[in-house]
Amino acid sequence: MSRPLRVGLAGLGTVGAAVAKLLRDRRGALADRCGRPIEIAAVSARDRRKDRGVALDGVEWVDDAAALADRDIDVAVEAIGGDGGAALALARRALDRGVDVVTANKALIARHGTELARRAEAAGAGLAFEAAVAGGIPVVKALREGLAAARVRRVYGILNGTCNYVLTDMRETGRSFESALAEAQALGYAETDPAFDVDGVDAAHKLAILASLAFGTRVDFDSAHVEGIRGVAPEDIAYAEELGYRIKLLGIAERREDGLAQRVHPCMVPRAAPIAAVEGVLNAVVCDAGEAGSTVYEGPGAGAGPTAAAVAADIVDAARGRRAPAFSVPVAALEAAPAAPLARRRGAWYVRLSVADRPGVIADIAARLRDRSVSIEAFVQRARGAAPVPVVMTTHETGEASMRAALADIAALDAVAAPPRSIRIETL
Repeated sequence: MSRPLRVGLAGLGTVGAAVAKLLRDRRGALADRCGRPIEIAAVSARDRRKDRGVALDGVEWVDDAAALADRDIDVAVEAIGGDGGAALALARRALDRGVDVVTANKALIARHGTELARRAEAAGAGLAFEAAVAGGIPVVKALREGLAAARVRRVYGILNGTCNYVLTDMRETGRSFESALAEAQALGYAETDPAFDVDGVDAAHKLAILASLAFGTRVDFDSAHVEGIRGVAPEDIAYAEELGYRIKLLGIAERREDGLAQRVHPCMVPRAAPIAAVEGVLNAVVCDAGEAGSTVYEGPGAGAGPTAAAVAADIVDAARGRRAPAFSVPVAALEAAPAAPLARRRGAWYVRLSVADRPGVIADIAARLRDRSVSIEAFVQRARGAAPVPVVMTTHETGEASMRAALADIAALDAVAAPPRSIRIETL
């Protein structure tokens, strides 16, 4: 066999420890697949004394994570996390020295991916991040290699398992968002501070990476429109079921005539759509790719095991000497695509109102919609009484700006007791 591939591993948290264990436990099988052994030569972590469930005898410990790049290693595995700090310092230093970098860090790639890819090319190093998007689902490789000749029109999916679990639990149990989130935290599916997940930021990081891979554009996280799921109520989920929909937090990226559209927000999707059946903590990514048709990738989007397996797959590619452009094409060919304004989106909407039960209210609402060229498709009103009553409607396809203006007009009516709740409908 050839000389061993020497790995420097920064970070021994959940993911880093799982990577170390996998490389140790599967060393024989991995050597057979690569034609050379893979060994952990050096690690960097805060606490040397902590038991992480894997023997690291004989491995050099380095206090400064960035200094791993100065050791005799072939691949630096970044498992620290965060979009800057030690993670960014290690990635820059390793790439500049010609050392391959493998990372599961979506925030790092979403914020600095184009820069890091440029450094990798300049030094002849590899930058790999299969584990950064959808955990154990090999969607990065699918876009970069399997669909390399296809003309991708749109890529979308369920990119955050925490949100998918919360929405699934709310539908199955009738719990509130707060209660379902607490359950997810108790089961370890959500962090103590769940903001990045439930506010859509985590999904937007992943979407920015997918968009770059799919369309050959520079990574542009800052241009994504991001909404989370805090405003989704049990009533909305119940009405969605009645109307033939499921509510999912989707990340959607598509090329339009006016630029690249990237958006993350709750969507109502038809129950018959394949993505509507993706439940619990699973992720799914769908690529609409012209000649290749529509392809669906589904599986565990997070967790130590799937993420470590994806990291190991990138390490195996490095051991085989396989280096592809990080974002499908050389950095010089990545397009600086303009951001397509969300205001120009066209689509249908679900709207839930709380209104006074008196004559003329519905006519006033309909007039506001008419004045903004919004057409009602379906209308539901059941409860009657002195208190505000719920009114639910869906619209035909309309412009985003027109719908937003109509909702503002409706909110200003005296008979409307609370701000309208609205969710975009995506037919997919």
